[in-house]
Amino acid sequence: MQQIIDDLNWRYATKKFDPVKKLSEQQMETLKESIRLSASSYGLQAYKVLIITDPEIREALMEASHGQRPVVDASHLFVFCAYTKVSEADVAKYIQLISLTRGTDPNSLIGFHNGIVNSIKNKSTEDIVAWTSKQTYIALGQLMHTCASLRVDALPMEGFVPSAYNEILGLDELNLTATLACPVGFRHEADEAQFRKKVRKSNEDLFEIR
Repeated sequence: MQQIIDDLNWRYATKKFDPVKKLSEQQMETLKESIRLSASSYGLQAYKVLIITDPEIREALMEASHGQRPVVDASHLFVFCAYTKVSEADVAKYIQLISLTRGTDPNSLIGFHNGIVNSIKNKSTEDIVAWTSKQTYIALGQLMHTCASLRVDALPMEGFVPSAYNEILGLDELNLTATLACPVGFRHEADEAQFRKKVRKSNEDLFEIR
């Protein structure tokens, strides 16, 4: 159990990445599988994760990220994108996947199907985006912890212009919107942030037992 705490103490929001060091294929597969196994509302995974490696695209995304260098210097750039629409067809596809994966009679899932559909029907477009966007934060947390366990560095980012990301990546026509970015790679030895003590509230200030 101490390993978990050691991992979390090791990680920090890396401000300067070593542009030469790259993640291995095995490390990337582990990170992707970790995100794939992340929790989500209903298990629906109403988001998509783009992994950007193209240098020209990343240069454009850096401009849309207020010039933050980690966007281009890190080994890989993960962009979390929430779906702006979730249809009954999407739910039906998910129910079919459950049936195939678990060998379950689809008829036994009708109640679950209807529950999700009814929930979606009662949501406005703004509500849908707020709901799906929250799911990307859960997946980001999973990515960050897995990175720490692999001793891979990550920088969670909200500091970018979503509309610009959407345009650069062609997300609007895919019914997606960029919600989070996370450069992933290896800290530069000159990154001063790695030497700063982690500052967090005390247990007494953060937790309350009732």
